[in-house]
Amino acid sequence: MRVLLIGANGYIGRFVADRLLADPAVQLTALGRGDDADVRFDLASGSPGALTRFLDAVHPGVVVNCAGATRGGARELTRHNTVAVATVCEALRRSGCGARLVQIGCSAEYGPSQPGSSTAEDAVPRPGGPYGVSKLAATELVLGSGLDAVVLRVFSPAGPGTPAGSPLGRLAEAMRRAMQSSDGELKLGGLGAQRDFVDVRDVARAVHAASLSAAQGVINIGSGRAVRLRDAAAVLARVAGYGGALHELDGPPAALRPAIGHPRPDPDHAPPVAYPYPDGCGSWQQADVRTARDRLGWRPRIGLEESLADIWMEAACRI
Repeated sequence: MRVLLIGANGYIGRFVADRLLADPAVQLTALGRGDDADVRFDLASGSPGALTRFLDAVHPGVVVNCAGATRGGARELTRHNTVAVATVCEALRRSGCGARLVQIGCSAEYGPSQPGSSTAEDAVPRPGGPYGVSKLAATELVLGSGLDAVVLRVFSPAGPGTPAGSPLGRLAEAMRRAMQSSDGELKLGGLGAQRDFVDVRDVARAVHAASLSAAQGVINIGSGRAVRLRDAAAVLARVAGYGGALHELDGPPAALRPAIGHPRPDPDHAPPVAYPYPDGCGSWQQADVRTARDRLGWRPRIGLEESLADIWMEAACRI
């Protein structure tokens, strides 16, 4: 099976590449903006016609799109998350390869949900920020393209390679600094949010399964269990061997608190305004993952403690 992987150097894309390369039946080609891609191509500025010619030459059976942007203004997010997907869809429509498309979506497309509830694929999306809007627009483009396509809505990925600027990454970095300076207490803000964490290696397994399946539409990829960030912090302290006290900062409303792991503010300067969990999804998200089980034969295998242990291992080795 020939697979074209777009965004192989991204957080999720790296693990998808490893998973696909481990399958001897897969012949993998990586397309991206970096020098180490097999083929260099910028989806946000490249033409559908140029991509069509490449598809006709390589003739993949599956195209997996892990590319996109998680940060930036609305214009940049739209270019990399929406315009880029429009280019992929148009190129596939023009091409004679007939490839299946596996698109990586995200839970930010749903927006806030009712605490205690599990969000199923038929929930009405109400994204709470420009990132979620740009990803939802991409999903709608894929679903309306007429292609053989599936969108995997990934909830909160965790595990090795977790970006240092993400909530769990910032949490690990704050703990590393506290241990390095022998600080007996760690003050953190924004620990009330509850998210559905799923290990990035399990996400890669889901992509592999979706590539081989005939499933179409939207499929949630998550653990099926929401975890409060303060509980994740306690688990991280245990795996890190941090014996100090964890204190949650009181003060202004969540939207005005310093981000997780932000250094203690200088009393002469006001703390920066930052959302503790800046995904526009409010205080709660939990996936209903029955569709992934029924249509992909997929279940998460790696627990949050193992994911956090791998995050800590990388943070502890950081100089």
